[in-house]
Amino acid sequence: MTVMTSEALGTSRTETPSGTEAGAQAHPATGDLAGLLFEGARRERTHGVWRTAISGRAFAYRPGLSAAERTALSYDRLRLLNDTLDDPLRFAADPHRLAALHEWIGPVDGGLTTLASIHYNLFLGSLVDHDHGDRDLSAFSSLRNTGTFLCTELEHGNDVAAMETVAVFDRTNGGFHLHTPTPGAQKFMPNTTLTGGPKTAVVAARLLVDGEDRGVFLFLTPLSDETGHLPGVTVRRLPERTGTPVDHALTSFDHVWLPREALLEADHGRLAPDGTLTSNLGNKRKRLLRSINRVTMGKLCMSAGTLGMARAALAIAVRHAHSRLIAGPRAGERIPVAAHRSHHSRLLDGLATAYAMTFLHRTAVDRFAAHTEEDREEVERLAAIAKGWITWQARTITLECRERCGAQGLFPANGISELPGNIEGGITAEGDNLVIWLKAASEMIFGHDARPPQAPPADADLTDLVFLRGLLARIEAIWQQRARAALREGPSGDPVGRWNATSEAALEMVSAHARLQAANAFATACERPTDPRTRRLLRNLCRLFLLRHLRPHTGDLLAEGHLSPDHVRALPKARDALITELAPQMTTLADAFDFPPEMLSRIPIARGGTVEPLQPSE
Repeated sequence: MTVMTSEALGTSRTETPSGTEAGAQAHPATGDLAGLLFEGARRERTHGVWRTAISGRAFAYRPGLSAAERTALSYDRLRLLNDTLDDPLRFAADPHRLAALHEWIGPVDGGLTTLASIHYNLFLGSLVDHDHGDRDLSAFSSLRNTGTFLCTELEHGNDVAAMETVAVFDRTNGGFHLHTPTPGAQKFMPNTTLTGGPKTAVVAARLLVDGEDRGVFLFLTPLSDETGHLPGVTVRRLPERTGTPVDHALTSFDHVWLPREALLEADHGRLAPDGTLTSNLGNKRKRLLRSINRVTMGKLCMSAGTLGMARAALAIAVRHAHSRLIAGPRAGERIPVAAHRSHHSRLLDGLATAYAMTFLHRTAVDRFAAHTEEDREEVERLAAIAKGWITWQARTITLECRERCGAQGLFPANGISELPGNIEGGITAEGDNLVIWLKAASEMIFGHDARPPQAPPADADLTDLVFLRGLLARIEAIWQQRARAALREGPSGDPVGRWNATSEAALEMVSAHARLQAANAFATACERPTDPRTRRLLRNLCRLFLLRHLRPHTGDLLAEGHLSPDHVRALPKARDALITELAPQMTTLADAFDFPPEMLSRIPIARGGTVEPLQPSE
């Protein structure tokens, strides 16, 4: 194939990466920033192997594949990743490494990201989290048999507590009959087709003992072998959905026999041979949540994948902004589109948010990895709030980057166009964002104390990080007060009506809380660099993040006396001053995302080129 000329597409001929001259040295802050973003001393062990993996040709974009071929390719890549692991079971038990995998593979293969999350987190993770004793898991750890997870049903998504699939205990032989009693109980969207080879599922089902419902538990259920699906297992492939294709299907069971050891047991539920259930948890709902506990880690995996996609979109768009030349103010002059404030300010906003997203995600994973039973509820709520905020922000960033790359951004070969569709999957998976935020909101109205700091000094200005963070905390408190008032004043005797009157303010409270947690994580990271140049750069980026997210709330802050009219008038100039200082460092900030050169060199607009035509030019 021949490369289309720059004149044909109206682009520049430059091939210099990142908007720098060929051979130019990286900014001294780049390495420091990358170290901060990728967990310092843990960087190589946690991120290095995946960064190296995606640099290989096996993870390059493959044009012209059908949906079925792309799905099969994702399974092939999953096996390549698995070959790099010494112990997949230990890997599935490591939240940091598991989340990091999703950050790096998200930008190169959305289908692979889905498969990896299901196999390692939901499937292997569920096995690891339950008693597995002498159970032979080698077929799954070697990927001779791919694992999948069947929880959501066609008519029971966010209300999985109402699922209908049953596993009926058979006293005669001690096993179970797994059955789908109604069409609405079909398991919805698991990757259960024959694509990718034999599969085994962890199936969430209601345990029935002598007709009594003992709650939802997980059952290890073979689905297929080398010859096809097993008797009693019906799988119907679903049509293509938004994003990179995966072999999603509807799956049902017709009295499938399972041996006694199929039940996954732990302290939350053990079944004696006589049918007696013992549990350290007091009710069926708690046992359900413990059984599907891996969904919380799944939220961190989904947010990690979309976080990686957002960073990739920014890395590509920033490079393109410096290599894409347009007419300058003087006759015959050509300048990079990055020179324009209307262009680089939007990318800088995205960079600031991506840094905040990254630091918030690190905090959420750290807390999840170290949580105890005492703080489990709080940590799970943080994971849910972070997932909603990160995935929504990732969608905004990738859409902006696509648009800033113009027509070139529409070509999948340029690495951006498919990212928003893949992020849509992350927004919905492991709990729809709006639903999990509503749950968090209901808990936080009275169960969380939004305490803003003491009133700032009269001379506080818009460069003071402590002052700006305090304003975010006040926004959270304002919306919590409004939500509490709405709930108290809502129509009595009408729970739905009361919540309807409360939910908008409650969701604003959660949104403010998410931004505050991100700002706190960002501000903490600002104090880590020892180099003053890096520290100044990071602090300015944090200020830009805060000013951007405070701007929509200046009315409330002014009305409540937390901002003065002079503050409000000064905010646009303060933001503009930051953008002026940060604009020359845009490449440095994007290069710190540390995508391997091999990966970026395969993306035409990331190396200063354009997409190639399918046929030679006439």
